[in-house]
Order: sequence, then structure tokens, then C-alpha cells
Amino acid sequence: MYPNKFIKLIDIYEKLPGVGNKTAQRYAFSLLDYSKEEIDECIKALQDVKEIKKCKCCGFLADEEYCPICLDSGRDENTIMVVAYPQDLVAIEKIGTYHGLYHVLGGLISSSKGVFPEDIEIDSLLKRINENTKEVIIATSPTMDGEMTALYLDRILKNKKIFVTRLAHGLPMGSNLDYADELTLIKAMDNRQEMKEND
Repeated sequence: MYPNKFIKLIDIYEKLPGVGNKTAQRYAFSLLDYSKEEIDECIKALQDVKEIKKCKCCGFLADEEYCPICLDSGRDENTIMVVAYPQDLVAIEKIGTYHGLYHVLGGLISSSKGVFPEDIEIDSLLKRINENTKEVIIATSPTMDGEMTALYLDRILKNKKIFVTRLAHGLPMGSNLDYADELTLIKAMDNRQEMKEND
């Protein structure tokens, strides 16, 4: 029914998470109204995505070697919040109540998916911890994999005599951090607790 080039565009949109065929068609039709300059801008933005780097320190997205958060001298360097993905960091930053540093794991431990501690950024986290580190906040989502990762981190960090806390479970079990509303995240931050073996 559609020209092949248009079908190809729909197929590309359908590869995005959460985008079904009807939504993909709407996106494709919307591009037909773009000017050549707007299309060129979209093409440039897509090409530039491959130039986005991972921060050498925390693993967040960066234009250069280090992200703006790690370069911000006003951040509290005594606290590190550990998140699974860059979008989790963004969700926490939006609430505006946390002013420490971050560490992005780049995934979660998951035996069912074949992801083990050595597959995510745990070693780089351990290298960042020093005598000035007062607290590590584990902010993984309250899913099975998030809990497994949190317990693993708690065990290895306790060996370093570090105060380890976990975001309070105002976050519903099985949910993803980046879908939580700001009030829920604020409450979870305010009510974080020290990690315990039976958590």
C-alpha cells in the first residue's frame, strides 16, 4: 500500500522501544511535513549519536571525557549514588534534592540474562571509593535483578567499611526507576535506609 521508502521508515520507527505499528506510521507521516532543513537536522542528530561518549569517571553520557556532573565542583564528593542506567540518573536529577556524585553500572546482574558482576561497572565503582567516601546510595530499580544487584553491592561495599543505603521502597516492586514520578522519588530518597542482609 505504501511506497517502499515509506515502509522502510515505518520499520525503523517500530524498532524503538514501546512504538507499535500505528505509532510508527504517525511518526512517519509527521516527517512528510518537515522541511528539507528540518530533515537534515534530524539526520545530523542521528549521526551525532554515535559520537556521544561515556564519562570516564561515572559512566554517564558525555560530549567530552567527563560529564558536567563530574566536572561540577559544587557537588558533594563524599556521596555516590549507584544507578543502573543513564536514564535513572536523569530521573534522580530532575527532583533536584540530591547533590552528590553518581556511578552508572550500565546494567544489572541477571543470571537469567547471563549478566554477571564482571559484565557491569562494579570494578570502576570500587576504584572510585576512597577515604573521603562517606555514603554509597544504591538506587537500582526494585525488580528481581535490581534487588540482586543491590545485595551484591551491599556485601562487597560493607567489606570496605562504607555506609551503604538503599532507596526506600516507596518505589513499587517490579517498576523501573525512570518511570517513577518525582514525588515518589523524593520520598524514596528521603526514606533511604542502611542496607541489611535480610532486606
